[in-house]
Amino acid sequence: IVGGHEAPEGAWPWVVSLQALRGGVRFIHLCGGVLLSRRAVLTAGHCVEGRRNPCFWRAVLGLHNLQRHGPHTAKRRIRRILVHSEFRSETFENDVAVFELRSAVQLSLHIQPICLPPAPISPLVENSSDCYVSGWGRTSEKGTISAVLKEARVEIIPSSLCNSSEGYAGLIDNRVLCAGAWAGGTDTCQGDSGGPLVCYHPDKYYLIGIASFGIGCGRPKHPGIYVRLSQHRAWL
Repeated sequence: IVGGHEAPEGAWPWVVSLQALRGGVRFIHLCGGVLLSRRAVLTAGHCVEGRRNPCFWRAVLGLHNLQRHGPHTAKRRIRRILVHSEFRSETFENDVAVFELRSAVQLSLHIQPICLPPAPISPLVENSSDCYVSGWGRTSEKGTISAVLKEARVEIIPSSLCNSSEGYAGLIDNRVLCAGAWAGGTDTCQGDSGGPLVCYHPDKYYLIGIASFGIGCGRPKHPGIYVRLSQHRAWL
């Protein structure tokens, strides 16, 4: 996360660290994910490009510090990985995948699934002014990943602005959302992919997007691009 600050411990109990085996000996954090149910984690399709074998992965839940697993932390190996059949790595279209955990996790104050907004209120939630991203990704475009979970408040940027000639110049369609800060400085970055974009609407947080891609991190007029989950309800 570029900008933002360290999240309070347990603040985002649905955030998952998806970690891949490196050199056959240790797991390293590659992507974020979000807990949908006791045994399903949603993430970005591009996270598993070239790494679709579930044996290479684990999910770590209830985590704050990547280097220090606390009493609230649960680790799960992966039974299978389902990638959207129409995911296109060149264009990031349909950039979603689900990790099915080998065994269900126990829910606690630190491990909770996220709510998806009921279809009728999706447009209202997507227009909320109270939206956040979180993750362990890089803290600057060329920086290193963060050991602790970070959070940042972001604005949902109208696609007309995001798509303008000085922005993404027509690259954006209605299946994605732009979020961050038009002036730059607040964004998701490498290592945050697959993590949640959530908005608070009347009394709870709802998941509206999954971190997908962007040009650089935190650059002016190039906010982060998120899979718009209201357009992928049928697949989920």
